[in-house]
Amino acid sequence: MSNQPPSHGEIDLDAFRQSGYQLIDWIADYFANPEQYPVLAQVEPGDISAQLPTSPPTKAESLPDIIADFEQIIMPGMTHWNHPNFFAYFSSTGSAPGVLGELLSAALNINGMLWRTSPAATELETVTLDWLGQMLALPSDWEGVIMDGASMSNMIAIATAREALNLQIRVKGMAGRTDLPRLRLYISEQSHSSVEKGALTLGIGQENVIKIATDENFALDPTALKTAIEADLAAGYRPFFVCGTIGTTSSTAIDPLAAIADLAEQYQLWFHVDGAYGGTTALLPEMRHHFEGAERADSMVVNPHKWMFTPIDLSVLYTRHPATLKQAFSILPEYLRTAEGDAETVKNYMDYGLQLGRRFRALKLWMVIRAFGQEGLAARVREHIRLAQQFAGWVDESADFELLAPTPMSNVCFRACPPSYQAQGEAALDQLNAQLLDAVNATGQIFISHTKLRGQYSLRLAVGNIRTTNSHVESAWQLLNDTLHQIKSLT
Repeated sequence: MSNQPPSHGEIDLDAFRQSGYQLIDWIADYFANPEQYPVLAQVEPGDISAQLPTSPPTKAESLPDIIADFEQIIMPGMTHWNHPNFFAYFSSTGSAPGVLGELLSAALNINGMLWRTSPAATELETVTLDWLGQMLALPSDWEGVIMDGASMSNMIAIATAREALNLQIRVKGMAGRTDLPRLRLYISEQSHSSVEKGALTLGIGQENVIKIATDENFALDPTALKTAIEADLAAGYRPFFVCGTIGTTSSTAIDPLAAIADLAEQYQLWFHVDGAYGGTTALLPEMRHHFEGAERADSMVVNPHKWMFTPIDLSVLYTRHPATLKQAFSILPEYLRTAEGDAETVKNYMDYGLQLGRRFRALKLWMVIRAFGQEGLAARVREHIRLAQQFAGWVDESADFELLAPTPMSNVCFRACPPSYQAQGEAALDQLNAQLLDAVNATGQIFISHTKLRGQYSLRLAVGNIRTTNSHVESAWQLLNDTLHQIKSLT
């Protein structure tokens, strides 16, 4: 028996190597056979925590024991976003090259706050975002910066727009100022809640987030926007920001970006485009007509972690005004000064947002783009749109279901509406669809989500997982029909 004292350094690297090989094999098997698991976790609140100790371990535990607990305790409580039958919200696929990128990023464990703290991380981010901009046909003078998610990207865009007003808000703030007009921000009724939340965080105030009515396709109405701006100007307010969306969260509506750009230019508003989901469709030449007017925007967000098979989290904020973005956020204490930074020969990404600590996120996106190629990424997105259009066609042909919104991308909004329920009114239809949603999700075979459109309870089926095929969509449709039949037979 060894009398050597325990190590106070790293764990045994041979044990790490063995467990690492085991986990890579596990991940490969998981990717190959995700359907061995129910897509939606089949547990009750508290089931997982009840199996975990209430106190931390006092002694070191072995990696094999930790991995065994992961499989036995953690895995049963996982909802599988990497599952081909994950149709809820918007998919976020962790593809194999992206996972390898995460592995390397975690091993390097750098903080990319300054160019000096990891030159390759900074320069790879710049190059990779330039590649992505070319792939999405964005204006060549736009510059990008990686954020964690669109919520942060949208808030940073609002803050940059506020800085562009030259009202000295950075220095003097907003509270108690009699010289500061009331700022007004415009979104549609269907815009993502993160835009409103960003305005709340920045002190704009919920009353000053003006939600513009939408048309029959759930897209922002430019006439209503113009009316709201004119009313606010007459009241002495300062309109400063408008957001248009390519692929709203509920229905994937596409706002009329060119008309919004016209109004933004007329009234000198910062024009931001939320393309967190739908921005990826710019990979497809046949979809780029939806982006007409986006080239006139001041900023735009797109999330590769939504529909570009990059593991969460990775959002990109592009802007044509990087100097204004830097002006809004740059603070340089002495301990962060560097010679190359003072000479402005490098980009220090800490200056372009809130976060000083910055993970090496660009590595996984770079690996995904290289591993699939522009054509490969576009082909996968195109196939997802085809699958959604096919599902929408089945809904449209069915006597028991109906579409509740157009399907321009890969999300289908629909509801069950069998003739026997239609006569009972909207409340009965809402209750039926809520029951149907819970029933199909409870099987663990598929996972779908819901929204409300014009007050009607709508089911949502969003195709976006890299492993989803025609057979998965067909099975989801069959399950919905079978479950609806069972519900009808019990009433």
